[in-house]
Amino acid sequence: MNKNTAMKKIYILPVLIMLIFSGCSENKIQSSSKDIFAMDTYMNIKAYGENSEKAVSQSANEIKRLESLFSVTEPESDIYKINSLESAEVSSDTLKILSESLEICESTGGNLDITVYPLVKLWGFTTGEYRIPESEEIQNCLKYVDYNNVNISGNSVSVPSGFAVDLGAVAKGYASDRIAEIFRENNIESGIINLGGNVYIYSSERDVSVRNPFSSDEIAGTFKISDKAVVTSGNYERYFTGIDGKNYCHIIDPETGYPADNGLVSVTVTGESGMYCDALSTALFVMGKEKSIEYWKEHYQNFDMILIDEDNKIYVTENIEFKNKTGSEIIKIEQKN
Repeated sequence: MNKNTAMKKIYILPVLIMLIFSGCSENKIQSSSKDIFAMDTYMNIKAYGENSEKAVSQSANEIKRLESLFSVTEPESDIYKINSLESAEVSSDTLKILSESLEICESTGGNLDITVYPLVKLWGFTTGEYRIPESEEIQNCLKYVDYNNVNISGNSVSVPSGFAVDLGAVAKGYASDRIAEIFRENNIESGIINLGGNVYIYSSERDVSVRNPFSSDEIAGTFKISDKAVVTSGNYERYFTGIDGKNYCHIIDPETGYPADNGLVSVTVTGESGMYCDALSTALFVMGKEKSIEYWKEHYQNFDMILIDEDNKIYVTENIEFKNKTGSEIIKIEQKN
C-alpha cells in the first residue's frame, strides 16, 4: 500500500472546553435544558428564567434552521446551491455570515479562508477516507482556494467553477450569537449555550476550563467569563495518523494546503461575538504563536486568548485571570511590552 494514500486511525477526542458550575442561586429559578445533535456535533442549551422552556425550544429550532441554510452537503441549503450552481440567491442569514466571514478572512490575512473546502475534502476529512495527498494534488487544489473569489452582489453569491464555500469554522459561533439574541428576547436571566465546544455564557459569571492538550482527563486551567463566548481549537481534537507515523490535524493551512503544524497545540479565544471567536480560534491556530500575538495586539479590544504550544508553555493575554492547574510555565501577553 502506498504510504501517501493510507492512514492508521482517526481520533476525535472529547470537547476541549468544560464548564464548572458554581451558581447555587440558580437552583431555585425555573430552568429548561435540551440536548440536540446538529452541525455534526452534540449540543446542549440551558436557560434559567420564566420563559426558559420557550427560549430553549426556539433556540433548538433556530439551530436546525441555520443548519439547513449553512450545510455544505444538504442539497437544499444555500451553501450547497452556491457550490453546485456557482451562483445562487441566498437568505439574509447566509448573506450576513458570509459578509462577516469574508471580513475576518481579510483581517487575518487569509489564515481563515472559507474556500478551503476542496483541501479539506482532498485530505479526507469530509468523507472519512483519510489520506496523505501527493504534492501535485495539493498544488492543483490550491488553485481553487482563495476567499477573494467569493462575490456578493445584492442577495446573490457566486464563486468560480471549482471553488467551494464552507462555513464550518464560523457556523456554530454564528448560531451561539443567535441563541443569545433569543435569550435576550425572552428575558432569560442566565444561560449556557454549548454547541459542541463552542460555549457562550449568557449573563451570569462562570468558570470555564481549558483542557490539557497533553492529557485528555486533565485541565490546563480555568478562568471566569460572563456574557462572552469561548472557543478552543486544537490539533488533538480531530486528526489521523498516517502510516508514516505523523499526525495530521483537520485544520488546513490555506497557504500551504497541508494541516497546520507550527508549534501550537491549542488556541482558546474569548470575546463578545461567538462567530468572531469561532473564526479566530481557527485563524490563530494557522498563524502560529508569534503572528497570533501580533494580531491580538492590533485587535486586543475585540478578544482575548490562551495559546498552548508543543513545549507545554501557556501564553495568556493580560485581561484573563488564568488559574493554572498543570504547573506549566505561564507567559503573560501584554498589549504594551
